[in-house]
Amino acid sequence: MRQSSLVVVANRLPVDDTVAPDGACEWRRSPGGLVSALHPILQHAPAIWVGWAGGTDTAPTLPDIDGVRMRTVALSEDDVRQHYEGFANATLWPLYHDAVEQPVYHRRWWESYQRVNQRFAEAAAEAAEPGAVVWVQDYHLQLVPGMLRALRPDLLIGFFLHVPFPPPELFMQLPRRAELLLGMLGADLVGFQRAQAAHNFAQLAAKVLQVPATDRRIAVEDRVVRIGAFPVSIDMAEMEVLAARPDVVAHANQLRKDLGEPQHMILSVDRMDYTKGIEHRLKAYSELLADGHIKVRDTVLVQVVVPSRERVEQYQILRDRVEREVGRINGEFGRVGEPAIHYLNQPFDRAELAALYRAADVMMVTPLRDGMNLVAKEYVAARVDGDGALVLSEFAGAAAELTQAYLVNPHDLDGLKLTLMHALEAAPSDVRGRMAAMRAHLRTHDIQAWARSYVTALDRSGSLMTRLTS
Repeated sequence: MRQSSLVVVANRLPVDDTVAPDGACEWRRSPGGLVSALHPILQHAPAIWVGWAGGTDTAPTLPDIDGVRMRTVALSEDDVRQHYEGFANATLWPLYHDAVEQPVYHRRWWESYQRVNQRFAEAAAEAAEPGAVVWVQDYHLQLVPGMLRALRPDLLIGFFLHVPFPPPELFMQLPRRAELLLGMLGADLVGFQRAQAAHNFAQLAAKVLQVPATDRRIAVEDRVVRIGAFPVSIDMAEMEVLAARPDVVAHANQLRKDLGEPQHMILSVDRMDYTKGIEHRLKAYSELLADGHIKVRDTVLVQVVVPSRERVEQYQILRDRVEREVGRINGEFGRVGEPAIHYLNQPFDRAELAALYRAADVMMVTPLRDGMNLVAKEYVAARVDGDGALVLSEFAGAAAELTQAYLVNPHDLDGLKLTLMHALEAAPSDVRGRMAAMRAHLRTHDIQAWARSYVTALDRSGSLMTRLTS
């Protein structure tokens, strides 16, 4: 196959398998955050995206998407169960999110993780031209940088972790901690969402690997690996255009009518995940109803939960608990035609989400731990009217940037209740002032700024950015 000067390596390809009106299958660019982030850069250079297409035991040949070539890595059913659902999402994911759920360790999961990472590394090595830039993404592929360097020492390799990186006392639990660190240190630049994550990584490298390390540089054999914080963002301009579309505005107005024109509409949009603080939020809302601080006829909560990792037992159990709690609250406080909580367990397209953002007076984003949380940024971007209050967990990466939000510790139920009431009762001038400041920040810290800052730091000669922007 042809080679490329820029290769992106991620667990999933940036495409969705859709059915055309004539019944034929076709592959289209998916709307995910990473795709939106890299698209402006990828379209300016010969680029290849290496990833899994989503099926098992096949590696379909896919058409170019917006000029980007697709290189499919095949995963078997065992790979999906042991690498993706196992080591990535039942071992690393909970550990990296403060062990909100107990991580599970199985040797066969680690063996599968190694095999799959090697497969991705080999595919990237095959796709990259001499001296190319390879950008590896996220916790599913932490061994790839080291494996790729062994195969192709001529490459410039970047690695970016989209999720939090845990403090040393948690990471030290991992049975194969040294191998994971060395895998990441195969990169020339390791990027994190927050400076604290880079600090944690440097501490671990010094402790586990006994190498010289600072919060900016780590010495490994005869190389110096640079590390740093590069907070990911969203396409601010795209969301503003979408939120201002007449059909989206009309849909937002209709949503308010369908909800009975409440005085206050509160919105939460989450993946079904134990890190998102959904149960804490429902309990706080239930107590506000029981205390009489809010009333169903005046205030409505719309809780959107997008299905996620439905084959993983922990997620199935969480869904049952959430739905049982929603049922209890509606049974106790709802009335005929007026539920206390409108619960939607389904995916929404971007136009529908934009309408929900426009309709909501208060957006509650209260994860127990999150690398960034782009929903918070999307809400701010969608409020082209300058209105809307954001209640944001201080444990979301976004809290370091959106400092004018109503920040809260989601573990503190009394504090969560007080903060929500503060947002509901805030003076319009306070709400609009906070929103204006957050919108101004996002205009200069959007998705393109994130991608440019990382690529510029990775390729300090500037040759790649010159090629990409020429």
